[in-house]
Order: sequence, then C-alpha cells, then structure tokens
Amino acid sequence: MLDIKFIRENKDIVQGGAKKKRIEIDIEKLIALDDTRLKELKEVEELRTEVNRVSNDIARDQDPALKIQLIEEMRGVKEEIKAKEEKLKSTMEEWQKIMLQVPNVPDISVPEGATDADNQEIKVWGEKPVFNFTPKNHIELMENLGMIDIVRGVKVAGFRGYFLKGNGALLEFALWQFVQDFFLQKGGFTPMIVPSLLKREVFLGTGYLPQGEEDLYKTQDGEYLSGTAEVAMMGHYMGEVLEKKDLPIKMLGFSDAFRREAGSHGKDTKGILRVHEFYKFEQVLLCEASHTDSVKFHEEIQKNTEEITEALGLPYHVVANCGGDLGLGQVKKYDIEVWLPSENTYRETGSASYFHDFQTRRLNIRYKDDDGKLKFVHSMNNTALSGRPLIMIVENYQQEDGSIKIPEVLRKYMGNKEFIK
Repeated sequence: MLDIKFIRENKDIVQGGAKKKRIEIDIEKLIALDDTRLKELKEVEELRTEVNRVSNDIARDQDPALKIQLIEEMRGVKEEIKAKEEKLKSTMEEWQKIMLQVPNVPDISVPEGATDADNQEIKVWGEKPVFNFTPKNHIELMENLGMIDIVRGVKVAGFRGYFLKGNGALLEFALWQFVQDFFLQKGGFTPMIVPSLLKREVFLGTGYLPQGEEDLYKTQDGEYLSGTAEVAMMGHYMGEVLEKKDLPIKMLGFSDAFRREAGSHGKDTKGILRVHEFYKFEQVLLCEASHTDSVKFHEEIQKNTEEITEALGLPYHVVANCGGDLGLGQVKKYDIEVWLPSENTYRETGSASYFHDFQTRRLNIRYKDDDGKLKFVHSMNNTALSGRPLIMIVENYQQEDGSIKIPEVLRKYMGNKEFIK
C-alpha cells in the first residue's frame, strides 16, 4: 500500500504508474474521498474535545442545576458524535477499499507492454540440447521409468493430481538437498520451514488479496492456503520494529504451495507443469528503506537462482516483465524461464520482484533509523526452486534409450548414479 501523503503529492506519477500496469484506478476520486475523510475526522475530534472539556467543567462545578443542564447539552452532542462516527466509518471503509487497489509505481526501467508477450529478454545462458532422435515429453519419459503416476494421482486428488515415486521422488529430494547446500555454502540466509495455512491479514499485507482471491484455496474457518512461502515469511515480522543493525534480513523458506489455477482452465492440462499442489524454496529479503539497496539485493537474489539453474546445466533466459505483466505491488520483476524441449520454448521456473515499502506498510514492519525516525523496511523475493526444474531436467537430459542422465551436481544425493534407467 502506498502512503496517502505520497499519493496526494505525486498523483500524476501514481496515475501514470497504474496506466503502465494496465490497472484502472481513479486517483482524483481517491483524493476527493481523502478530503472527506479528513474533514469528517476533524469534526469528530472537535466534538470529542468539546465533550471532554465540558465533562471537566461538570466535575469541577458545584451547582447541581448547572450540572444537569450541561449533562443534557452533552447528551445531544454525544448523539451528534455517534452519527458522525457512523458516517466516518462508512467513508473509511470506502477509502481503505480504494487504497488497497492503488498499485505501486513501476521502476522507470520496466518495459512498456500489456502482456507477458511484451516482456523483454535481457539474458540468455546455455546451449539448448540437440537430439539425434525424436525427444519425448516429461510425461512419457517419467511414466516409462516409473517416476510418476498421474492416473492414480487423479484418482485420489482429482484434476492435476499426481504421485512422484521411485526415482521421481529421489530426484526431487536431490534437488531440495542441493538447494539447501547451495545456500548453506553461500551463507547469510536463515533456513525456514514455514506454514502454508495462513490468516487472511497476511495475504492482504503481501498483496495477494483482495485481487488474487479466486486463485487461493480457502478453508471453512477463514484461513487460506498459500501459493508461496513468501506470504508466511513476510508475516513472520508483521507488526514488529526491527533493529537496523540486523538488516538486511535474508530468509530461505520451504513449504508446500497450493494454487487453484482458476484463470488457467485449459492451459497445461497434461503432465505436471501446472498443478494445484507442489513444493518450493523461496528467498525473501528485508532491507533498509533505500531504492539503491532494493535494486542491489534484487539483483543478488536473482543471481542466486541463475547460479542454481546454471549448476544444474539447464539452458535459460531472463526477461524483464513489462508494466502489464507486473502485480499490484511490484516495482520491478524478472522471470527466469528454462528451455522445455517438448514445447520448443522457454517456460517460467521462477520470478524475482521488489516492492519498496508496499508490503511492509500494509504489514507494519519497521525499523528505527539512525536519526531515531521509524521507517518501513523494503521487501523483495525470488523463487530459489519451484517444482518445474524437475521437468526440465527430465526433458533436457533424456537419452535415446529413454533413460535420464542425472546432472552432475545431483549425483551425490542419488547414490552417485549417472543415469535413471
């Protein structure tokens, strides 16, 4: 959420940012509503001050008749306060609703564009595999090798359900262990296993609600199942004042993730590229309220994921997301997309975003600066490992006989085997 003071002082910039993100918002209407809010708030506060003043007079005055008169007068004032408070409450609810819809201002470097088709390629790494045979997709390869059971997965879990088994499960475990070791060697990141069943307020704070409600699973008790460990990790510090000396705070969270894929009916219905439940490692970083620091650490967490992908030997490219492909709170975002031979294209495996204080203002995560002033920290996140690299390994490392060559960095986690046969 943006600061209303910032919005009022930079309404053209905020309106322009919304336009770049292709988000409809009427900033002039919000400012007019804010004027009403401030006016009504002032009226209520003035009446409350009057009641307090007269109450003190009543307590001091010894004349019983005058006391009765003042009490009667105040009864009318209190009724007026009650009516104005109800009006203010209604105004506040409308104001808060619009404030939650105001998008963050994208960085000037964000490309223009309406959809992911307009994202700008900024890096390409690795050689795409060249097969002297007709390559298979991950479904056929994994089923032939007993690595996956989709039929029984659908039987027990419904559409998009699946079982990873045998070497499929072992390869996934190997990826998890490799990522843990990667960050252990890098240092500075606190490993965390985080909950996926979370309160609504954390989703509001991170910006996944109210806009993304259709893609979340909701329980009968009012909690939601998260689609990323980012939500829980951001909620970890909500409502707290952090020590400046502890910044930046770097976290590596692991959790299962749940997504309804409500807007993706008919997309990627075969295989496990797009599923309702998967596991993922997420990087979350909190730093001082500095644009320079946000940019620096954003590049750092992006580099981490690139290094992981390179160590796995997977060809990829990185795109800078255009304005229309940014979320409500994102200032800038990179997608890393890995080559998928069966589709002859790159597919997304992770996203790196920074938000300035958009999330932390909602979550009230602050620190005390050297001048003694409280400031909201800046936040950012990036996927360290999603469920998709497993698919890319299977397809990129397939052999003519149907076996899968295991990436060298994973072999020590799989009994030093070179191939899955």
